[in-house]
Amino acid sequence: MRVFHTSDWHLGQTLHGQERDYEHACFLEWLLRQLKEKQPDVLLIAGDVFDIVNPPVKAQERLYNFIVDAHEQQPQLTIIMIAGNHDSGSRIELPATLMKRLRTHALGRVSWLDDSVLDSDRLLLPLPDSSGAIAGWCLALPFLRPAEVTGLHLGDNYLHGIGRVHEMLIAAAQAKRQPGQALVAISHAHMAGGSVSEDSERSLIIGNAEALPASLFDECVSYVALGHLHKPQRVNGEERLRYSGSPIPLSFSEIGYQHQILDVQLDGERLVSVEPRLIPRAVNLQRLESAPLAEILQQLADLPDVDLLADTQRQPWLEVRVRLDEPQPDLRQQVEKALQGKAVRLVRIAAEYAGRGAQDDRGEDGLVELGQLTPQDLFSRVWRESYGNDADEQTLKDFAVLLQEVQQETEQP
Repeated sequence: MRVFHTSDWHLGQTLHGQERDYEHACFLEWLLRQLKEKQPDVLLIAGDVFDIVNPPVKAQERLYNFIVDAHEQQPQLTIIMIAGNHDSGSRIELPATLMKRLRTHALGRVSWLDDSVLDSDRLLLPLPDSSGAIAGWCLALPFLRPAEVTGLHLGDNYLHGIGRVHEMLIAAAQAKRQPGQALVAISHAHMAGGSVSEDSERSLIIGNAEALPASLFDECVSYVALGHLHKPQRVNGEERLRYSGSPIPLSFSEIGYQHQILDVQLDGERLVSVEPRLIPRAVNLQRLESAPLAEILQQLADLPDVDLLADTQRQPWLEVRVRLDEPQPDLRQQVEKALQGKAVRLVRIAAEYAGRGAQDDRGEDGLVELGQLTPQDLFSRVWRESYGNDADEQTLKDFAVLLQEVQQETEQP
């Protein structure tokens, strides 16, 4: 059995107000070509399909047009996607009945039967191979929100509830599979030891309480297709525990590595190989590192001029970091003047002032850029300004629970 592992598409994402639809379109066209060439049996999308719980119509059209195109091109392909922490579980599942006719399964949340018994049947999906025989079973684990894994019979411990879900689902899968059938898990979670990309990965729970141990996935699971962390990586060096990473760089902190999908080969229950398939970067992200204004202006002057025959949609996104001794009210005007006729698209100017140390989150006018702050950042700032000290760990955890509840309420499509 051959499986393509992808994750964190973040359809509808914007970069400092600039939409990324062209880049996502290029990725999906490339992925269709890969599916046609390699003919995998299964395509996995491990969460954060969309960037926000109420994605723009264009982003939804991208997803559903891709699913239809993939099915028409390869009718025997099985597609499985789960909700991530950026997604609305109910929105992901809303068209599930229609998508099943396209051999596509959409799982947004877990549910419970009486007596706190996990409804495992809806989370266990058969994986047919090219002959139509069931070669394995997929254990689908969408992002587990606290309200879904805690409560009257489950207790109040979030990690304990997550452990219960894994135990029950793996036990159900072992009972259902036949000898020689592989177990493949798909999960959207932050595994302990995973390398986080700054700026673009929304924390699941404050204080790293969400970091899950690899031991949750028993050795009987041949491969674990993970989503949430945008950098491709193994978990604790294990070949079978992998993040495929996002298909495009979602922030300037993701410039330095190649984005990819993973091509997974299984022979019965045995994991044979996991090979990266590198995704061409449709649009580069370019950053001028912090330097005095005079040096920055010279670097801007040295950038390539616009090629009138070139596709402007492929011009790089540019972030400029400037080190200042004092505020420069006309900083943007100076930068934009230096960029006239240059083949780049400016998306951000970040000012760093002498004595502040590392790059802060203020713009060139000295004001905080709200788009760069998470709800947790804003809460911490308000607490510090109100009480003169940092919020303690319990307060941050309480805020995290409230935030999760609000996000769930806003998920309803």
